Amino acid sequence: MASDAAGIRRFMADTGEHRGWVSPRTDLVTALLGIWFGIGLMIDAWAHGNLAELETFFTPWHAVFYSGFVVVSGWIIWQVWSNVRAGRQGLAAVPTGYLAGLVAIPAFAAFGFVDMMWRTVLGIETTIDIFFSPSHLGLVVTMMLIITTPLRSAWSAPDVGARPSLGRLLPALLGLAFATTLVLLFLSYGDALKYRPQAIVQALSMAQDSGAAPQGAGPRPVAPPADRVAVAMVVTNVVILSPVLFLLRRWRLPFGSVTVMYTVMALMPAAQTGFRNLPILLSLVVAGLVSDLLIRRLRPSGERRAAYWAFAGLSAFATWSLYIGVASATGGGLPAVPELWTGAPIVAVLIGLALGTLFLPNAAAAEPVASDAGRA
Repeated sequence: MASDAAGIRRFMADTGEHRGWVSPRTDLVTALLGIWFGIGLMIDAWAHGNLAELETFFTPWHAVFYSGFVVVSGWIIWQVWSNVRAGRQGLAAVPTGYLAGLVAIPAFAAFGFVDMMWRTVLGIETTIDIFFSPSHLGLVVTMMLIITTPLRSAWSAPDVGARPSLGRLLPALLGLAFATTLVLLFLSYGDALKYRPQAIVQALSMAQDSGAAPQGAGPRPVAPPADRVAVAMVVTNVVILSPVLFLLRRWRLPFGSVTVMYTVMALMPAAQTGFRNLPILLSLVVAGLVSDLLIRRLRPSGERRAAYWAFAGLSAFATWSLYIGVASATGGGLPAVPELWTGAPIVAVLIGLALGTLFLPNAAAAEPVASDAGRA
């Protein structure tokens, strides 16, 4: 036992080499396996939203979810083990950007066990309580650390300049986009992307918080209250725009980046609703394309503060104008309360500008290629 302990100490002792980066192909594999992990969670979300009451932890969709965890975790551990076999020890064996994901692996497994015991003893959550379960919160935080590994890896990689290609940045985009879907999932009670076009039009046609239908509109429609939809639009605007602004501080995003991210972000509400809100989801994808065009035209960056702020406001305006426009075109016409459907995109602009000033209060100098912050 003493010799085993000595061997562990030798293994854990940092040999002092400079931590290196994995290849772009390795990051891509990490991202693709993270997609397996993320899709597994989406399938589980679909099951909770579309099937009868679930009574057991052991389900096919949990099998897909946890198998995704196993494969992406095995891949991350293999990257470290390969460096150990090459003679590195301690932190020197962990590739830059992979440390947080490595630490999150045993934590996720522990929360998974707690979740199984929680459901066995207390039963399966069936309502909003599913988003406040401590074991679920632990799972989502550690999952985010795992699937954003390619983002941390690319953040200060020496081959990723200020203007990376879409192919080189794709693993980072996928990792951050799937992390955003986790936020959307756990804020489902405030996700505007889950509403169908008819529900949006009907909600924005209610003149009062009481839900009274406008005069001549007939009986009150079955729809969420207007204030609930309005709050959901605010929450969703913050959630989907923030990661884009975060990336724009670091890189001049290549054309197609926001389209890729918004397409991934649409998958979680699609899974939860069984794609019954497809027009609204497509409006988000189109908003991503418009945002890419704005990036090409405005060239926002950390050094170009005015362009950065302009993008934040115009991107939000385009996203929510499309949201209301598509809902109106496919859900029965313009809402009956003009203040709501004309003012909502303006509120989105103001929120976008607020986010822009929070992310970039002052023009920032270009970040160095390598920094200690990118080595986690």
